[in-house]
Amino acid sequence: MIVWLNGTFGAGKTTAAQEVLDLLPGSTLYDPELLGSGLRLMLPAKRFEEVDDYQDLPSWRRMVVDTAAALLTEVPGPLITPMTLLRQEYRDEIFGSLAARRIPVRHVLLHAEETILRQRIAQRKEPSGDAEAHASIRRWSLAHLEPYAGALSWLKGDAHVVDTSHLTPRQTAARVAEAVRSGAGACEIVQTPEPTAETLAAGVLLFDDQDRVLLVDPTYKAGWEFPGGIVERGEAPGHAGVREVAEELGIELPRAPRLLVLDWEAPQPPGYGGLRLLYDGGTLTDDRISKLLLPDAELRDWRFVTEAEAERMLPPVRWNRLRWALRARERGCPLNLEAGVPVG
Repeated sequence: MIVWLNGTFGAGKTTAAQEVLDLLPGSTLYDPELLGSGLRLMLPAKRFEEVDDYQDLPSWRRMVVDTAAALLTEVPGPLITPMTLLRQEYRDEIFGSLAARRIPVRHVLLHAEETILRQRIAQRKEPSGDAEAHASIRRWSLAHLEPYAGALSWLKGDAHVVDTSHLTPRQTAARVAEAVRSGAGACEIVQTPEPTAETLAAGVLLFDDQDRVLLVDPTYKAGWEFPGGIVERGEAPGHAGVREVAEELGIELPRAPRLLVLDWEAPQPPGYGGLRLLYDGGTLTDDRISKLLLPDAELRDWRFVTEAEAERMLPPVRWNRLRWALRARERGCPLNLEAGVPVG
């Protein structure tokens, strides 16, 4: 298990984490910030100039999961992880990958009002005695208060909240330990096993009466996606698409969907690639749209979007697949793609 102590600078994550170690037997401190420091030493400086924070590095997010899994082979757990995580898509990616490894997460938000956070940041003492470095850290901490305020709406909905405004570190740790024992903050993310070889996946495009396409926002990975999923062993791809739409959205398609695109996705380590099929699920009436379900453990949101909006929301590989699927729908003829490029 991982106990992820979230919150901005000044909330008391580090001091509380040290106290939690005394209250949860077998627990170990796990600080992903050390991974960021390591990457800063190993990656070219130019790579860091391309990002605002080491959390923006896909390698860091993957290392957080891989290192946690490795640590849990050495210690009984839980891992106590004091780490600010404000971007919801990064939370999806990290917590979803942990769920795929069958590593449960308790997400606890340590919160304090902004005036108290500012006081704590101003009074923070740095052991180095370097006044310039201290000022830089203080500016960095204060700069994160606005993003934290912007993230509060999803954080409070996702995590168990402990208000640290008037608590000592020991009192905060006691609240955290009590929450962990009671199961509070459990992240009920669907557990999608990581692939170990090429996969076959089937997606279904659904449209409204304005010809906008339906996209869904999975809880277990970053970015918007099409309804659908991995085809199970011995299952027909079209049937898999129909099954996934029913499971994810509660929509029973009246007929087998029509194939629009077959796309061979090239392996991009650590991904294995494979075949990706997109089907035309037809147009949904307003009545059926009003009955769309949203399973909390799998999907956070859904939205009908235009082609231009989809381009801004989807990662390039999915956007390219959608673009050609829409052309195939217009022409009434399926397209065969290799790495997103029509062939044959």
